[in-house]
Amino acid sequence: MKRVAILISGGGSNMLALVRDMAGVHPARPVLVASNDPAAGGLAKAAALGIPTAAVDHRPYGKDRPAFEAALLAELEKAQPDSLCLAGFMRILTPGFTQRFAGRMLNIHPSLLPKYPGLHTHARALAAGDAEAGCTVHEVTADLDAGPILGQARVPVLPGDTEATLAARVLTAEHRLYPATLRRFAAGDRSPLFL
Repeated sequence: MKRVAILISGGGSNMLALVRDMAGVHPARPVLVASNDPAAGGLAKAAALGIPTAAVDHRPYGKDRPAFEAALLAELEKAQPDSLCLAGFMRILTPGFTQRFAGRMLNIHPSLLPKYPGLHTHARALAAGDAEAGCTVHEVTADLDAGPILGQARVPVLPGDTEATLAARVLTAEHRLYPATLRRFAAGDRSPLFL
């Protein structure tokens, strides 16, 4: 049984999708939900499900990312995860941290990578006049949103879409794609999944 730690920064909707999927017959189990924001709503949701939680506030560390990551790593080491899932974790991790979990850390990104790495993905898709958008699960590497793709789900861009309506449609796809991809990954299957 693989041990999975999930890192969040907000409400934790993707975390909940992962946790709910792991509740059944599954090759992995959640062992920790951690956040860089002690007020992240997802922490209370995880605790209510009986999952251990940890918060390491990034703000006191200022621009000292390695010091923040050392504190986060101390919490992760207590849980001894086999894999990490970034689920709306809004901190860029240093190469030292990503190397430590090389091949064992996943992220969900709200675009069809390699299109639109970084922020404002929905606005960028709309501005480009794209006919479709979507989300990608990828391995985390030192290069932002550039690791090997493990899964993608596509959604149509509809006439009259706004950033909010497109984001909502993509988020629904994320909640299907991330659990399905993690299930395969935890079982040792790294071939890309396309939904």
